[in-house]
Amino acid sequence: MTLKKLLFVSFVCASCLRDVQAHSGPPFPIVSDQPVNGYKVSVWTDPDVTDDKVPAGRFWVTVDPGAATVVVSIKPLDRAGEDRSARAEAVNGDLQRHYTSLWLDHEGRFGVHVAIDGPRGPATVDAYADATYDLRPRPALTIVFVLPFILVGLVWGKLLLKRRMHSRGAQ
Repeated sequence: MTLKKLLFVSFVCASCLRDVQAHSGPPFPIVSDQPVNGYKVSVWTDPDVTDDKVPAGRFWVTVDPGAATVVVSIKPLDRAGEDRSARAEAVNGDLQRHYTSLWLDHEGRFGVHVAIDGPRGPATVDAYADATYDLRPRPALTIVFVLPFILVGLVWGKLLLKRRMHSRGAQ
């Protein structure tokens, strides 16, 4: 493969990276299989903070048996702030799995309140989560961080090819 072809393939691969979204870390449980009024409830969260009002605090609620209505509310516990809530929508129509995202405006502890209404009546679950900023680099910066390693690899490969050509010429 010539150097031009290798550079072209590298450029195409790098340009495709903008569509890849890396995960900032696994969500973690704040409630695990808690029995509440005949339901078994689990709540998982990935509480990312943003300054641009993007709802990056993500919440997954699992309810067994399934529930038609699940509402997730958050309230800052470490300072004054407004309560926020959103209806958690069923994931792929499955009433046992629900998802929503809320805007977390600062780092710190938030109270999480989940209200459930289903075939066994209403139920509530309370927990807390510590919100933090997403510390992942942007995809463009990932390319910048990887670029020196790619360049060193290309230089090393070129030197290997030059050495091979030189050794063939000496024989």
